[in-house]
Amino acid sequence: MTAAIRALAGALLVAAGCSFAGQTPVDGRAVYNFRCYFCHGYSGDAKTLAATFLNPPPANFQAAKPAEMTVARVLLALRDGRPGTAMKPFLGVISEGEMQAVAAFVVDEFVVHKAENTRYHTVENGWPNHERYAEAFPFARGEIPLSRSWESLTPDQAAGKRLFLSSCVSCHDRGAPGDDEGPAWSTRAVSYPRGGFSLATPPKVDAMTSASPYALHEIKPKLKSPTPVERRGEKLFQDNCAFCHGADGSGQNWIGKFLEPHPRNLRDPGIMATMTRGRLATAIRNGIPDTSMPAWKDVLRERDIQAIIAYIDKAFHPVQP
Repeated sequence: MTAAIRALAGALLVAAGCSFAGQTPVDGRAVYNFRCYFCHGYSGDAKTLAATFLNPPPANFQAAKPAEMTVARVLLALRDGRPGTAMKPFLGVISEGEMQAVAAFVVDEFVVHKAENTRYHTVENGWPNHERYAEAFPFARGEIPLSRSWESLTPDQAAGKRLFLSSCVSCHDRGAPGDDEGPAWSTRAVSYPRGGFSLATPPKVDAMTSASPYALHEIKPKLKSPTPVERRGEKLFQDNCAFCHGADGSGQNWIGKFLEPHPRNLRDPGIMATMTRGRLATAIRNGIPDTSMPAWKDVLRERDIQAIIAYIDKAFHPVQP
């Protein structure tokens, strides 16, 4: 089985004949690391922050049996999606060659070999000398729950926790993904590609705590003399909408850039010039077909929707009556 799948993976990579990130033939690993890791994890085990919000959860390829999780089955899920789950069709988003290559990679790397894929924290990804964070590794891996009291930690563990909280938590977000022990931290985007920016205000370069240019869009605007309704809308938007649209409403945060089509940029004059309150309320209430915008009518009350619109009008761009 192993030899056969390896041969098939190689054949698909060669036969695909199209490029991804400048590589020919298609590199299934590169496609996976760009398109799939956010939900399924770099190691295919679905131990991600996103997975904690999805029901049913993403497939855990590491736990799958080769006889059941075949290349053909993965290809079918890529092409058609999986109804009733967050797995949407990639047909028309990526090429047939890319789908074939990533399917072969998933089965060979995770299902058959139970491999860890490539480490994210590499020099190529902007992480030189990652071992300097070694004291924080037990918290990032979930070996020590982040909720464990300071008093119960050794001096070395306490130093590791401080390092994790200052340098790692904005990406890893919680100490033990999938573990019920401890708090589920706020819904921040995970695994930013590093780019020399921090979440400080104003943003500044910091070699130890930098996240990425995407982090600039996780800073919400300051409101001048907001009304109670606008203040309520701010909380509702930041709690429910900012995960995809960004705290600044631009949709240029990491999650927004990951989704296709991208979430609407609520600051774009070209988009917002013709945006009416009724049209925006309908989009929030009923969702938008063929996008990641869900219907909120069963979550938000009508006055909640109107408060969000009031906040968008105040913080991002005027909304037409």
